[in-house]
Amino acid sequence: MKLENPLPLLGDISPNTFMREYWQRKPLLIRQAIPGFKPSLSIADIKALVKREEVESRLIWHDEQGWHMKSGPLERLPGARKPNWTVLAQNVDAHDDAMAELMHQFRFISDARLDDAMISIATDGGGVGPHFDSYDVFLLQAVGRRHWRISGQKDLSLVPGLPLKILSHFQAEEDFVLEPGDMLYLPPHIAHDGVAQGDCMTISIGFRAPTAGALARGLLDAAGDQIMAKLGDTGGLYASPPLPGPTLDARYKDRGIPATTHPAELPEALINAALEAVRRVPFTPQLAARFLGQWLTEPSQAAWFQPGDQSLDLLDGIPDEGLLKLDRCSRLMYRDNNVFINGEVASISAKPWLRQLADDRQISCSTLRKARLSAEALDTLNAWLDDGWIHYLI
Repeated sequence: MKLENPLPLLGDISPNTFMREYWQRKPLLIRQAIPGFKPSLSIADIKALVKREEVESRLIWHDEQGWHMKSGPLERLPGARKPNWTVLAQNVDAHDDAMAELMHQFRFISDARLDDAMISIATDGGGVGPHFDSYDVFLLQAVGRRHWRISGQKDLSLVPGLPLKILSHFQAEEDFVLEPGDMLYLPPHIAHDGVAQGDCMTISIGFRAPTAGALARGLLDAAGDQIMAKLGDTGGLYASPPLPGPTLDARYKDRGIPATTHPAELPEALINAALEAVRRVPFTPQLAARFLGQWLTEPSQAAWFQPGDQSLDLLDGIPDEGLLKLDRCSRLMYRDNNVFINGEVASISAKPWLRQLADDRQISCSTLRKARLSAEALDTLNAWLDDGWIHYLI
């Protein structure tokens, strides 16, 4: 994908222009972003999907008593002719290859931000009420029609006491009716309300937006694991392999301090020693990459990997034809020479061929043959094949 070229998915706006003028700035309505779009999953498929234990789902409806919500699995749903209800299924990309491929059309935005594809199905009048999200979202109409009203209002106060977040004072500024193939992009905190007109399916491509607190907490966890790894405890999630840094094994000493008449008071010297120890902890880009690389590649709870065909052994030779392709649930990222896959640190470095696999989510066997992979690299790929993280396709 050339980022300066017009992209039909964005209404013939280039990815560069979209990121510069719209991303996290203002909404964009795209008529026929995918002309003639037909989803790979039907409304009936989604009704079956939300009955499964591993699928995160919600049923939302409204009546004379107000708004209601029930979390899945959803063994029974309201009748198809009953209006004003909707069902949401999260992480549908983890269950369907075509849905994963659809989500990957948005990879002009970093994988570190791309989250999941959620599908909502609804009967006439169904929706989740006027609300706002704290993350970016593309809303692709898949089946039927949905009436969207949006607003850039500053008042984001919520109705108290409800099972879901409904805006107290929603005032629409624009409205659109989306038909299959139409798409609406909304940046964070744009108020919106989508109501189904007849039977309806909408696909939401959502993006991660971690809070500063989540980033700080994760980085501190990684630092803590690295501290303990230097002391011989490598059981922490972010402990192995150890990164450069001091070994904080010196014992606290307070030789020469006077006797105290306040034994229950915390000594100032001990407080200062603790603060000094923290100041010695290196918070480096390498540490941040360790935390983010493992955290952001952790598969969703809905992920399931089919063990591969162990008859293929790349150490015996890379096939002349075919390709290696990442499983739809696999997440592979890199930073400098470090490689992160499905929440783990890979033992091999980010060679050009591995970066290509991560960026393209597949690589031809002919390219691998030319790369002259080491025995360690081949052994690593064998392990990923065995675990079902990648697949050999002819």
